[in-house]
Amino acid sequence: MKQVKAPVVSKQFLFPFIIITSLFALWGIANDLTNPMVSAFKKVMPELSNTQASLVQFAFYFGYFFMAMPAALFIRKFSYKSGIILGLSLYAIGAFLFYPAAANAQFNYFLISLWVITCGLAFLETTSNPLILILGDRETATQRLNLAQAFNPIGSLTGMIIAQVFVIRALRSDDYTVEAYNALSSEELAAIRDNDLGVISVPYIALGVLVLVIMGIIIATKMPKTAKEDKMSLSESFKKLRANKNYLQGVLTQAFYVGAQIMCWTYIFQYVDNLNETLDTEYTATYFNIVAMILFLAGRWIGTLLMKKVNPSRLLMYFGIGGSVMCAGAILLPGLMGLISLVGISIFMSIMFPTIYGIALNDMGDEAKIGSAGLVMAIVGGALMPVAQGAILDWGGDGFSDVKVLGFIPEVNFSFILPLICLVVVAFYGYSSYNRNKKTNEN
Repeated sequence: MKQVKAPVVSKQFLFPFIIITSLFALWGIANDLTNPMVSAFKKVMPELSNTQASLVQFAFYFGYFFMAMPAALFIRKFSYKSGIILGLSLYAIGAFLFYPAAANAQFNYFLISLWVITCGLAFLETTSNPLILILGDRETATQRLNLAQAFNPIGSLTGMIIAQVFVIRALRSDDYTVEAYNALSSEELAAIRDNDLGVISVPYIALGVLVLVIMGIIIATKMPKTAKEDKMSLSESFKKLRANKNYLQGVLTQAFYVGAQIMCWTYIFQYVDNLNETLDTEYTATYFNIVAMILFLAGRWIGTLLMKKVNPSRLLMYFGIGGSVMCAGAILLPGLMGLISLVGISIFMSIMFPTIYGIALNDMGDEAKIGSAGLVMAIVGGALMPVAQGAILDWGGDGFSDVKVLGFIPEVNFSFILPLICLVVVAFYGYSSYNRNKKTNEN
């Protein structure tokens, strides 16, 4: 008798799947509305160094590390739905805090606002990812998570477009050369800064309103509850996780992957600025970033389809190798070819987050709730690594090619050695997890 393959999403769980998947797009908006803010704050507040401006990403992604474990403990005690509602509440509060931050013109206040937003996102990701995994057959869990995550880039594209149209294009401080800006009176500088900080805050405040609307829909929607009879003790959960080599390696790999993603999507702005300055071109970084996100979205759909035929671990290895090659191109190739290579990394990064997530939590029981928190905490890689890349950009001063490594590689190009290392780590995890699974099946 021919075995019927389990559907990726069964009719029984279709509506909860759709509602929860909408949250993936919602945090995509926040992620990619924030990525260009490193460049935006540097323009509005030129007194900031590249390293200081990169604290935008540190504040944003550190919230995941800080709140992921409390979020996991919260949903263990209460329910998935409670975790989602609390996450959306924190998301909205952080977005609305942009108003007093702009009114006081304090960079640190903006950092606090971003941190509160991601405390909310930590709740959403810690809840939504494992919930998607259990909404159907275990055999299709990784494929189902890739399908849900495929809607995340739609939100990311929306965030990028909002950043370009409503923020970057509207910044008055970007209309001046460095010399002309420094020649302005203190009153003129203050007026421009107040205007631009207001411009930065408006999309976040609007996003807070949208979050409240979605929270109302979630409150009215029936969600699956945590089965009390399946709960194991917290100490038992940690014990099982510590003994799981595949999981521990997955957490480390996830930190490297997120670091690579955030570095590639953040510092493409500085990469383009350097090309415009040295080659007298007029490229718009956001447009290249949008192309990167379209490739990322296409790669995720393609990857989800390929997983019907190719083992997820093996596919992760192939994509890790492809991303590493493209990253080497971004470092070594001059001009537009290097930029195209940088954009091309995104198609290979597309499947990495959900695939690492699915592989690391494979065959877990109730300990997956705490295990999920560890994988969300790994997003801290997006907080730490951009700061390290910003420090490389500051080697020779505020410029992006003050230092030429090996005599021909501008420091901004060389800084992508960090995402290259990260993607090699991802490829190795795909290789090692595939071999581990192969040996298990043989035994």
